[in-house]
Amino acid sequence: MTTDGATPEESDESFEEYADLGATTENAMDIAETSMDRVRELVPDETLADRIRQKSVHATGDPEFQHLLRFTGTDDSEPVRAGARAVLDERPIVTDITMVKEGITGRGHDCPVRKAIGNGAELAAETGMTRTAASVLELDREGVYEDAIAVVGNAPTAALALADCIEDGTRPAVVVATPVGFVKAAESRTRLREVAAEHGVPTITNVGRRGGSGLAAGLTNELVHVASDVRAGDLSIESSPAGRASESAGRPSGESDDE
Repeated sequence: MTTDGATPEESDESFEEYADLGATTENAMDIAETSMDRVRELVPDETLADRIRQKSVHATGDPEFQHLLRFTGTDDSEPVRAGARAVLDERPIVTDITMVKEGITGRGHDCPVRKAIGNGAELAAETGMTRTAASVLELDREGVYEDAIAVVGNAPTAALALADCIEDGTRPAVVVATPVGFVKAAESRTRLREVAAEHGVPTITNVGRRGGSGLAAGLTNELVHVASDVRAGDLSIESSPAGRASESAGRPSGESDDE
């Protein structure tokens, strides 16, 4: 069963009509399409990375947020290609907390979706580390993050723990990390980017204090949307680095950050 309660058969039938924004009725689809049309007036629409930038603007309601995103990989679109492939391969989507998990669409994919929180209680009690950090480490011991879509939308300590796991040899297919807050949020994303870049793990993150569960879920849902377009034959992620006509737009992957 998918996260929205649909059976796999119902989920398969919805692939053709899948809309990332979750709209299913005619009125809702009109609203969704109008909303994204307005976003595309504010954000470039040339590369796969631009689709993530568009989704960040849609999720936050702030056109400036597109400039806060950071990508690690051979180019800005590599994390999107990696995420779409993982969706097509039905790899697990693993979130840090329940709120992020509940925001992941149940349509357009057959990936198992699970949350880390709730695991590792004994480790947290023994060490005094946060429950989210302990839960990430516990799932990593079980091999859950290997080739998975790892999503952190709330807890900076979960992002730091995930960075440690990558440093120790774990290789998620892609990481989407937008933990929010004033304590260690920006620092956790910086460390995650640095470790991921060193070990060849594609990531989508942002700079600064902002972020959150809704943003992380929205960006992950856009990976599902890209995979749905590939499945429908409307998009290729193999024929060119961008999966679009050009990959020249956007911030170079290696540009330094100022948080």
